Amino acid sequence: MFAAEHISIAGVVIALLFVAYGIFKFRGGGSRLDLLLSLAIALGVALVSVVPQIFEPVSRLLGLENRAFALLGLANLLLFALFLNLLGRVRLAGRKSGEIVTGLAVKEYTEKHLSPKERLEGHPGEILIIVPAYDEEGGIQGVLRRIPDEVLGHEVKTVVVDDGSKDATAARARAEGVPVVSHVVNRGQGDALRTGFAIAEAERSLAVVNLDADGQYKPEELDRLVGPIIEGKADFVLGSRFMGFYEEAGSVRHVGVVFFSRLISLLTGVKVSDCTNGYRAIRVSELHKMDLREDRFNANEITLEALRNRLRFHQVPVSMMTRAAGETKKPPRLAYPLGVFRVIISTWLR
Repeated sequence: MFAAEHISIAGVVIALLFVAYGIFKFRGGGSRLDLLLSLAIALGVALVSVVPQIFEPVSRLLGLENRAFALLGLANLLLFALFLNLLGRVRLAGRKSGEIVTGLAVKEYTEKHLSPKERLEGHPGEILIIVPAYDEEGGIQGVLRRIPDEVLGHEVKTVVVDDGSKDATAARARAEGVPVVSHVVNRGQGDALRTGFAIAEAERSLAVVNLDADGQYKPEELDRLVGPIIEGKADFVLGSRFMGFYEEAGSVRHVGVVFFSRLISLLTGVKVSDCTNGYRAIRVSELHKMDLREDRFNANEITLEALRNRLRFHQVPVSMMTRAAGETKKPPRLAYPLGVFRVIISTWLR
């Protein structure tokens, strides 16, 4: 049998290993969330090992009057740590897969749509519109036809990122004369936008604008988004339905967006009125500063990363209409708000 002091020493050693692991991961590029979890586990292990009496109220409640409860708690903490490590490895593998898909799509684009001279010089004054699309054959042509050829004296170029669609989305976009790059599998809007951002960097455009393929945003309001960037007043311009027009005002979604916008405002100290709005413009030269990892619920991640990296932030009024065609890709019921909340907290803790 191990003496009590042996258990205490072993617990302290394990706790120190958790602290060292957390610091090592954080200095190697890990998130603040990983560091905090490692420190919390280390604290729990140390308390269970050195002062198990701190858990006596719970022990009495469960009818455990010896150190068995402390050992059980220690085992559970270790199991939880292993689970977190495995979860981190799974997410890393997912990001690596996304990088491969994005790399193939960008390679396809540069080979098909950029000449050697364009790859070298780029298009410094260009406004690049990225339209991520997944099974949007019903509405994408209507959206593409409304995008102007120029805005505020700058050439506008549109690229559709087909995120593994199973319908005729890509074919209908090409029928409009728009370049299309395709993901071999569906990766989510986050990866589609990362592909679009990589293309914008390859193009060396002035600004990249995200425009959904479902017709909820108006291409006619493009000048509002790119104006502050062209004028040198902003690096990140976010459209706000609450400053403009919202067709579903008063809905449950309305309440949820307001709640999450206030949460982000509280966490960042910057007033954000419409955190889930997908109509945004970003100065391409600032894209490299943003660490974008999420496959879904990525609107909040993009805004938080822009604010964290001190991009000059500006909001402008835009209209948000109901979907023109097709079905929403958002998850049902509580999965959507829970996903949004997870992304906000995990991004803020980086």
